[in-house]
Amino acid sequence: MPDRFDAAAEFDRQVDALVHLGYPALAGRTEDAFRALVAPLRDAAVAGAAELPPPTEARVPFLLVTTRDLVPVEERVALTTLAGKRKPGIVDRHYAEGDLPRFDPIKELEVPAGPAYLLFDVDRGEETLNLAPSAAMEVITGQGRLPLTIDEGLAFVTLHPAALAKNKCFSLVGSRCGDKRVPALWISQGAPKLGWCWYGNPHTWLGSATARPERVGLE
Repeated sequence: MPDRFDAAAEFDRQVDALVHLGYPALAGRTEDAFRALVAPLRDAAVAGAAELPPPTEARVPFLLVTTRDLVPVEERVALTTLAGKRKPGIVDRHYAEGDLPRFDPIKELEVPAGPAYLLFDVDRGEETLNLAPSAAMEVITGQGRLPLTIDEGLAFVTLHPAALAKNKCFSLVGSRCGDKRVPALWISQGAPKLGWCWYGNPHTWLGSATARPERVGLE
């Protein structure tokens, strides 16, 4: 049995972190309205994390994921930082204008509709370092897991900045736009960067982040 941790306190910490970063205002809501929006997920977070170990740098029991229905990707990237740093994250210049909204969850994922949901047992994918996303997908699905989307990767780095570390960055194979590009989060000039790599190209410093297939939405 893994060591237990206070999942309710962790959920509250994640909500507090988003409030502190200014998510309510970016979403056009008051702080109270934002807290009320995500509050129904608290009990599900506690139940879903009951048998999971406490967070580490590489793996966390759950994430409160906010989506582009609530705040645009670019604005959320700018609120990410590396652990202990203050430099804001950036979107790679190789994303053309209007590109990011085209990256949707792949068909294998059952992402709940709406502005927020829960994702469980999230791992940055160190075991798939130096594997092309195409090869990593075979490993991931063989484990009964699924890759992360852009929204989920941003939640990971926003709520657990230590997850993004030198030579331990990760692709987000769960978001695609119909071509061979795969979004990824890595470090550039001391800050997180949302970029993309090719589906068939490996990188020694880039794994593919994963989670349990089940996602819990607000409805």
